[in-house]
Amino acid sequence: MKSVLNIAHRGASGYCPENTMAAFKRSMELGATAIETDVQMTADGHLVLIHDELLKRTTGSPKAVKDVTLEELQQLDAGSWFDPAFREEYIPTLRELFELVKPSSLQINLELKNGVVLYPGLEEAVMEEINRFGMSDRVIISSFNHYSLVKCKQLAPEIRTGILYMEGLYEAWEYASRIGANALHAYRFAVTPEWVAKAAEKEIAYHPFTVNDPEEMRRLLDAGVSGIITDYPDRLAELLKVAEV
Repeated sequence: MKSVLNIAHRGASGYCPENTMAAFKRSMELGATAIETDVQMTADGHLVLIHDELLKRTTGSPKAVKDVTLEELQQLDAGSWFDPAFREEYIPTLRELFELVKPSSLQINLELKNGVVLYPGLEEAVMEEINRFGMSDRVIISSFNHYSLVKCKQLAPEIRTGILYMEGLYEAWEYASRIGANALHAYRFAVTPEWVAKAAEKEIAYHPFTVNDPEEMRRLLDAGVSGIITDYPDRLAELLKVAEV
């Protein structure tokens, strides 16, 4: 079997509060070969890793990410909602994640969260941080905002990009070629062996999300996908280990 990326969704979010340093570290322990996380921007221009535009679900704060400073943001408890044992966890910066993974070989999937909130300069700031750490060959940028993906390619033609989409995108590989994307980050039901083969002819990879059931993982592996985004990287690691025997 070809090498398949084991992409930990918001870190090992099945075991730890999503998009925290605990989740990222745990994913590395569980066999992930890549980490997927969400990038937004604070009021004072810092790149932070959180999925929701509002802070309510994971911290209890009624404010939006765009309206708080980094100092204010990192005073919030981003772990207790998951389990009281994680009450020390906070919302990390992109820089902290890069510092963690730099010594390893892990790849990073950065989802730019700029659909609901259009953060001015987000793409430029992300590219600047990638370059600061020399991570351009280990990063793939994804987004539901495909204009943003095109902009990233314009800023850094060497950067890999992945189109996030749900079901129903007709001949997605043709669209990916048109905008210069390298991968299709498709909802898990929008993947068939035939489509994977069509995309492969154009050297476009499939990385479906979010796949937690081992039987579904097997189906997608048999379909020939190049990576799977999962909350449980240990489950995928076990399947990949068996496949190699």
